[in-house]
Amino acid sequence: MVVAQINAVCGSGSTGKICVSLSDLSAEYGIDNYILYNNGSAAYSRGCRYNTEWQLKKAALASRLWGNWGFEGASATKQLIQKLEELQPDLLHLHNLHSHACRLDMLFGWIKAHNIKVLWTFHDCWAFTGYCMYYDAAGCDRWKTACGNCPQKKQYSWFFDKSHSLYTHKKKLFKKLDLTIITPSQWLANQVKMSFLRDYPVKVIHNGIDLAVFCPSPSDFRRRYALENKKIVLGVAMIWEQRKGLDVFAALANRLGDDYRVVLVGGDIPEGALPDGVLHIPRTKNQRELAEVYTAADVFANPTREDNFPTANLEALACGTPVISFDTGGSPECIDATCGAVVPQNDIDTLEREIHRVCEKKPFSSDACVAKAKQFDAQDRFAEYIRLYQGG
Repeated sequence: MVVAQINAVCGSGSTGKICVSLSDLSAEYGIDNYILYNNGSAAYSRGCRYNTEWQLKKAALASRLWGNWGFEGASATKQLIQKLEELQPDLLHLHNLHSHACRLDMLFGWIKAHNIKVLWTFHDCWAFTGYCMYYDAAGCDRWKTACGNCPQKKQYSWFFDKSHSLYTHKKKLFKKLDLTIITPSQWLANQVKMSFLRDYPVKVIHNGIDLAVFCPSPSDFRRRYALENKKIVLGVAMIWEQRKGLDVFAALANRLGDDYRVVLVGGDIPEGALPDGVLHIPRTKNQRELAEVYTAADVFANPTREDNFPTANLEALACGTPVISFDTGGSPECIDATCGAVVPQNDIDTLEREIHRVCEKKPFSSDACVAKAKQFDAQDRFAEYIRLYQGG
């Protein structure tokens, strides 16, 4: 059996790490498998970049100019198809295809011509919208009908709003496939069932994490940053922006008082976006160091306004730290009465009250948080994919 995964990246970012973990586990089960990707470089034996950096940049520019997001990159897609012809996969496992170097009409034309079985993991909503990966913050539900007059058009095209035509094209392309859709959250599964893909089977496989890495990890973090007597409110994101609640952390820093310290890890933060006193750590050396930061925190706050099933919530719980999240997408799905709280989106007053409750009354034990995280052991979750690969 030969399985080919197709994704934007290999080994980096959340989706790239998922691909490699699946590849490694597949190999353990004797499944011949490969990862075909189009962005960055990966020193991974089963990874194969199918395009060049020039092709990627050219396709990205064309997407911005003409608004044809998902329908540029013809030369790169020819190379992708050539690689697929060489591998002759029995099954294609698709991930993120919205990184410019893949023309959907060409790829899906090849899939239909060869009657290939497809699993497609939706890491966001892009497959059933004209442009966007998420629509919550924009308050848009045009994807339920036909898209058009896109409120987020400027993020995808400098000049033309092609959201209606792209929606229509996708709807036509994604018919008559041997397709099973996988979503990391029940929330996204529910969204799919309201979309033009509603007739396909949908299976929920939650994201998982490596519990050998993310576990209670004592360190000198508090001493190094002079936080011994502070209550640490932690946030983690690859990209800090309003969508991830950067403005909420700014507000919390002004409201929580001197006994508290907001600590943000990851991503660049625009100058002046945060008040004095917020500790920003642009990056950690590795995941084990990140686990030390999670462990040192009193509470992990996730005021995300758009999300699928954020692994940061799982990582915090696995390190024994309770989680408070906005009621956004699939973010609440790993939180119950034993390990954290869910508050209405954009309700900073309630979020602040819950932070005080968690940090001062300590209603959630470290052991309870860790116990909850064990439900999301990566090996168990990835084994569900292997069963699908094997026809289960």
